[in-house]
This record gives sequence, structure tokens and C-alpha cells, in this order.
Amino acid sequence: MTYCVGMLLDAGMVFLSDSRTNAGVDHISTFRKTNIFERQGERVMVLMSAGNLAITQSLVSMLREAMGAPDGRPSLWNVPNLFEGARHVGETLREVHRRDAAALHDFGIDFSVSLILGGQIDGEPPRLFSIYAAGNFIEATPETRYFQIGESKYGKPIIDRVLRSDTRLEEAAKCALISMDSTIRSNLSVGPPFDLTVLRTDELTIATSAHIDVRDPYYTMIRTRWGEALRTAFNDLPNPSDLLAGLATE
Repeated sequence: MTYCVGMLLDAGMVFLSDSRTNAGVDHISTFRKTNIFERQGERVMVLMSAGNLAITQSLVSMLREAMGAPDGRPSLWNVPNLFEGARHVGETLREVHRRDAAALHDFGIDFSVSLILGGQIDGEPPRLFSIYAAGNFIEATPETRYFQIGESKYGKPIIDRVLRSDTRLEEAAKCALISMDSTIRSNLSVGPPFDLTVLRTDELTIATSAHIDVRDPYYTMIRTRWGEALRTAFNDLPNPSDLLAGLATE
């Protein structure tokens, strides 16, 4: 299982992914799920993936092959905007499906993949897309400024409560790490290390890219203090005495 989140803010973008893959309790491995495509001053894109690892690795390899082709075929290096970038990723994913889906089906394996693509190309604002296994996609809006893929339900509440368009990048990164920690505590198939990537609006380059281990001092502090703060807040709330008037107290 996987957990990835991408956030679109006025100040820029924040991306966070775990790196655990799980093919059973005896087959847990670490693979990075964040790929960065960057030409400083011109374009920067971040692609995060969840689902069948063989499918996502084939997809990324084909995207990079197109980027290095001398014949001018469509690629992430020459698409005019992020919408066309998302369409190119979707079309490449369909090509992987045409090649591999039938064979996977014969072995009882679903064609399972989901993607987050975000970034900025010179001449347009930062944009964020969620791309599905069929190659179709949706774009983030002012009402929906983040996307999650993989095991999303445990990390969603904190984002819904905290994230706004004017949230600072540092606060959004903190929110993403708390969201990841909430997911890890409830699902053992999601795990460290994590890849944190931050872009600032109109810089057209990576502002920060960090590989965070479970022993990282800041992440350790987040895990400890967030858990303590939740317990304190819970204990400070009054009990529903009026609602439970007939219940014997201990």
C-alpha cells in the first residue's frame, strides 16, 4: 500500500510520499514513489504514484524515454502546459495498459495505478492533477486544493481542518507529515522513509527535496508532540454527562 499527498497553495506546492511496497508480510520493500522532472527556469514537475509497482516503473521509464527521444515526439519536456502534461502521462499509461493489461488479467492481477502530477511551466500558474488508471484525470480547484492516492482515509481529516489557499508552505509541510503519521499509525503497509518535495510559485525549480527517515529529529518530534496534543485535547473535553445521565459513573 502507499500514501501520497499533493497540495496546491498560493505560495507554491507541497508533495509527500511514503516508500513502502507490500506483497505480503514476508515481502516488504522500499521503493521511491516520487519522480521529479526539472529544467530550472523553464518547468518543474513532480509525479507521485500508487498501485502496482511494475506498472508505475514501466510508465516512468516510457516517460523518460520519450523525453530523451531525438524525433520531437510529445514529452514532458515539450508539452506547452501542465494540462497537456497530464494528458501525455494519461496517454502513456494507456499505452502501458494496451501492452500489459491482458497478461496481468490472465494471472489474476488488476491493472491498478493512480498518480498525482503537479508543478509549473513558465507562463502559467502552478497546477495539480489526479490521474486515474484509465488515463483520465481531474485538476485541483480553489475548492479542492489537494489530492491523495493510496491509503488516503486516515490522513484526510487533518488536511481538511488545516489546509487553506493561504497556508504557508512550512505549515503545509507540517500538515502533510502529520497526515502521513496518522496513516502509518493505522496502516502498517504504509511506512518510511518519506520523500518531501516543495515548490515555490514562479521559481520554476525545486525549493526543497528531503528524504526523511523515521529517526529524523523533526519527524520524531512531530510524532511525539502530535500524539500528546491529541490526548491532552481529548482529556480537556467535557464528558457527555447529560447525554449519558442514566449510565453509572466509575
